[in-house]
Amino acid sequence: MKSRADKEPDQKKLAALVREILLELGEDPDREGLRKTPARVAKAMTYLTRGYRQSVKTVVNNAYFTSGTNHMVILKNIELYSLCEHHMLPFYGSCAIGYISTGKVLGVSKLARIMDMYARRFQIQERLTEQIADAVMKETGAEGVGVVIRAKHLCMMMRGVEKQNSEMVTSAVLGTFRSDERARAEFLSLVK
Repeated sequence: MKSRADKEPDQKKLAALVREILLELGEDPDREGLRKTPARVAKAMTYLTRGYRQSVKTVVNNAYFTSGTNHMVILKNIELYSLCEHHMLPFYGSCAIGYISTGKVLGVSKLARIMDMYARRFQIQERLTEQIADAVMKETGAEGVGVVIRAKHLCMMMRGVEKQNSEMVTSAVLGTFRSDERARAEFLSLVK
């Protein structure tokens, strides 16, 4: 995928495309309630996909700290919002990220920022979970990393099978969390 980190989307072009969609769907984009909608949608989509214009390096911003321990570090109940790449509809839920440090820890907000960076792209939940785990592993040099995401998908709730109470759960475990059953069990029990 080409990086567009240095280029913001063209708001006028996006708004014109949204206007065309409204026309094609049988709406009048000049009526009072819709006059500013194309510009609003263009601005919203730019915000909701800002992860394409970010990198792990800029998100982490060298917020590494020395830690003398190698205990488990967990941040859970991180609110997650993303867009399904198949229907461009939202999915939302929570994320838990844990790792066993090897003397280097990240500033706690950076875990949430890494998650947001990947979530603010068109996604499937499975890939999102893996991307977060891979980035945390690379940035921390951890013994092990675990990520669990629980999310509801509007593409399943509003259309298609219309299952309102369905929740998708994905996990990715790397390093010690994959090879050591006790470490994995401890992580999974703590993020419940």
